[in-house]
Amino acid sequence: MTGAVAAGAYPVVAVDVLPDKLERARALGATHTVDAPNVDAVEAVRDLTGGGVDYAIEAAGNADVLAQAYRATRRGGTTVAVGLPHPAAMLSIPAVTVTAEERVIRGSYMGSAVPRRDLPRFLRLFRAGRLPVDRLITHRLGLEEINQGFDRLAAGEAVRQLVLPHAD
Repeated sequence: MTGAVAAGAYPVVAVDVLPDKLERARALGATHTVDAPNVDAVEAVRDLTGGGVDYAIEAAGNADVLAQAYRATRRGGTTVAVGLPHPAAMLSIPAVTVTAEERVIRGSYMGSAVPRRDLPRFLRLFRAGRLPVDRLITHRLGLEEINQGFDRLAAGEAVRQLVLPHAD
């Protein structure tokens, strides 16, 4: 979200099943939000954008959500998978759309960043207030609380958590 806003994307549509995550998305610059359990998320995104988005970013790590993100793109659109689905999960999309609609699916592991190139730029954007990644941090925890951190992730209660080692 913050990266899309920093890059000047418009509109920025956030889709989630949790109302508090949608509220956070609005606070971070989403121009539209879609409450996925209450509507057909793909149709809602396509309606909001006049036929689909240029870029859809799937971060849930769920093959069904990835397929929905793909269906929400327009002709020539790109779907980027950043979430890690279960290794046995399979993605099912209409194969003809890859060629006939020139759609692209790509993965991005760890943001596809090149640290030497990207970190200085990210720091400049952060310092300028254009990349407020600190607002994504929902919890700070000690190493002894790591299991609670994983539980929060599984329950969808966390966006980003910092694990802080405790000094002896």
